Amino acid sequence: MKIAYKIRIWTLVFLTLTAMALCGIRLMKLQIVQGEEFLEKSKSSTLGSQTIKAARGEIVDSKGVAIVRNKVGFNVIIEKAFFPKDLQEQNEIILKLAKMLEADGVQWVESIPITKTTPYEYLENRDKDIATMRDDNHLRLAVYATADDCIAELIKKYKISDSYTDEEKRIIAGIRYEMLLKDFSVSNRYNFAEDVPMNTVAKIKELSYNFPGVDIVEEAIRVYEQGDILPHEIGTVGPIYAEEYKELKDKGYGYNDVIGKSGIEKAMEQYLRGEDGTRQITISNGEVTSVEVTKEAIPGNTVQLTVDSKFQAKLQQILENHINWLHTQEKGKNAYAGAVVVLNAKTGAVLGMVNYPTYNINDYINNYSEVAGREHQPLINRAIDGLYRPGSTFKTVTATAAMNEGIVTGEDTVVCNHVYTFYHDISPKCLGWHGPVNVVKALQVSCNIYFYDVGRRLGIDKLTEYAGMYGLGQDLDFELGGAQGYLACPATFDRFGMDWTPGQVLQAAIGQSEIAVSPLQMAVQAMTIANRGVRYKPYIVDSIHTYNMEKTIKETQPEVVSKIDIKYSKLYDYIEQGMILASQSLAGEYSLSDLPYKVAIKTGTPQRAAEKTDSAFIGYYPVGNPEIAFAGIVEEGEYSKYMVRKIIDAYYGYDEIKAAQTSETAAQNQTPSQASETTAQTTPANAQTSQSQPAAETTFVQDAQRNEDD
Repeated sequence: MKIAYKIRIWTLVFLTLTAMALCGIRLMKLQIVQGEEFLEKSKSSTLGSQTIKAARGEIVDSKGVAIVRNKVGFNVIIEKAFFPKDLQEQNEIILKLAKMLEADGVQWVESIPITKTTPYEYLENRDKDIATMRDDNHLRLAVYATADDCIAELIKKYKISDSYTDEEKRIIAGIRYEMLLKDFSVSNRYNFAEDVPMNTVAKIKELSYNFPGVDIVEEAIRVYEQGDILPHEIGTVGPIYAEEYKELKDKGYGYNDVIGKSGIEKAMEQYLRGEDGTRQITISNGEVTSVEVTKEAIPGNTVQLTVDSKFQAKLQQILENHINWLHTQEKGKNAYAGAVVVLNAKTGAVLGMVNYPTYNINDYINNYSEVAGREHQPLINRAIDGLYRPGSTFKTVTATAAMNEGIVTGEDTVVCNHVYTFYHDISPKCLGWHGPVNVVKALQVSCNIYFYDVGRRLGIDKLTEYAGMYGLGQDLDFELGGAQGYLACPATFDRFGMDWTPGQVLQAAIGQSEIAVSPLQMAVQAMTIANRGVRYKPYIVDSIHTYNMEKTIKETQPEVVSKIDIKYSKLYDYIEQGMILASQSLAGEYSLSDLPYKVAIKTGTPQRAAEKTDSAFIGYYPVGNPEIAFAGIVEEGEYSKYMVRKIIDAYYGYDEIKAAQTSETAAQNQTPSQASETTAQTTPANAQTSQSQPAAETTFVQDAQRNEDD
């Protein structure tokens, strides 16, 4: 046993010594014989990948005409793999590049929230950016650190030399901070300046030996081709902020990416964004030896809207002209804002959506402060976010509910003696003395007494229920969102800390009291009447296509979201007849009676504040086979109904036909010498250069007597 045990021990020792010897020989070979070879190999490495930016998708109108497109532009970038390692050498390049751009009038990218000159101060309204700058991921300074402290820390951190002037130090520090903020690294290049002119590109190329790591790249740059078409709805793109990046980095976004900030740009981000490509850089002995594209970039998709930009431009002019005309009149001279919405009555597609005042997206981008500071807040999208009392346009809802719930029939009458006396403590009035009126007459002359009475008998619960079915005070699930508003009811009064009294139902029945709806909701209401109780969801995105529009990815399908259960078969016959009669009160060039088909409208003058009223309208055309539904409001305005004829003319091209006929008649009446002086005949394409204005004040007074509510 002892001999066998010793043999095993010595065998184990021998094997261990042999293994150690072999390892020693191998190690000596690696270190001495092949040491130089492996040293060279250690200097060669693949340093990950870089992102190739994908072009953002374009936005076009219903005819495929570009509203937002891309152009090829030149961006100045810095790539860390080619940038000097020495911080001070980097600073010298940064300063030279900044001064070259400054001389050419080009602004480099910078977002540091600190003034450009001493004594340094934080910029106003930049609290989040200031907190980000001081946090542990960036400068790691205390919350009480001053702007001077931040600049001093950047100077220290990046070894910015004292030989520079204060101005030069500030330039370098600002750009250094931007690099820090954008996570400048081998895999993440830095965008120094965007869309630089060709003369600057030529200079940088010519002096490239002075700018190691600096390069010029051709990339897609966002161009708002029609900046005044749907500016509120199109929206803008912008850089990713630190607080956003925490969430977006998991979705594949980088610090240098842009993202939709508002409107279609934001709502359709997932389609517009595109898919970035990648490339790998190999460095040997400190030099780049190869750059290989491993994944091609795929551009974003093109978003096609439901709006024809030509009609949109006409609609904008109609609203603007009407308000400008009111400024010259005693009535409505204080009108300052408004909105008009036109929908496809058969689908809910937005055909036009305009605001006044408005703006151009290009002005917004280039000089935000100037645009935002303009009078009457042009950045508000009144069409979807503005909330207004609907006034007498709401009477169509009251009529629907009262007849459908059996409170009245279409023939039943209520006697209007100007004052409603059911309640002892309140005596609301009508604008006229109408005598016995049924629902048709009540809608035609907008009799308050009729709707006070049927509204009281109906009750607020049913009135609120039907208003909701029409889309009023509801979330419409529109792509761009929009204010929900609220309806006059006990719950709303409780929300505002107000006492509800039975008499409030009277005001609710005529679209007054505490009710607030958007012009889009009013257009949806008109569309629902046109469809006899069927409500479609409104939408503005028609379809999604590949970048070059060769393939359709997605199409929006009309969606029914509500149907009124019609219990009274003649319900909409009576409502429509009342709205047709209301439309026939308009005279002169605003008359709706000489159109090819009948028009149905309802107007209102909702109270805005003490002794101030708005002017509102809803309607659809043509009666019998409605194609468009519309609504509009003018804040502190008058006679908004005079826009109805212009809207119909503009949509169907009647205005262009009239213009061509007028031009032809004028040409026929010319003498031969006059005809020879005519250089061009007006065509439909350019006929809509301006809108004719309402006639004399007497026209409105006569009309007001016929339709007393407006």
